[in-house]
Amino acid sequence: MPMTAAMVALHRMLPGERERDLPYRVITENAAHHAGASEAMHATDSASREALSLTAHFGFGATAGAGFTAVAGKSGLPPVAEGALYGLAVWGGSYLGLMPASGLYKPATEDTATRNVMLVSAHLVWGAALGLIWHSLVNRNRAD
Repeated sequence: MPMTAAMVALHRMLPGERERDLPYRVITENAAHHAGASEAMHATDSASREALSLTAHFGFGATAGAGFTAVAGKSGLPPVAEGALYGLAVWGGSYLGLMPASGLYKPATEDTATRNVMLVSAHLVWGAALGLIWHSLVNRNRAD
């Protein structure tokens, strides 16, 4: 939720972003196209497309967040910094690797500076929140 809130806020504030769909919507529509379901996707109303896009976005975020357990608590960094660095790594792996390789989104090197600012910032927020939540849960479980 913090990442999506940051992304939506930056989408509204940054010049030129309001005219473009949010990245998770573009990625979901491209995934539907690759799966042969683009007609079905476009036949649904805008609210349903947004709900589907957000569901996919949160699903990817949950999956990527689960990967944090492999590195969490091992860097010696404060939880916010450790999580933020993980968020930055997820951004890089996604927008410089996975998304372009799968044809779901163009590489960050071909996107606008404002789009990259929005995405990097949102991933830093996501990672920082992830770090705080993970460390909080681990410390609470140790206290029990």
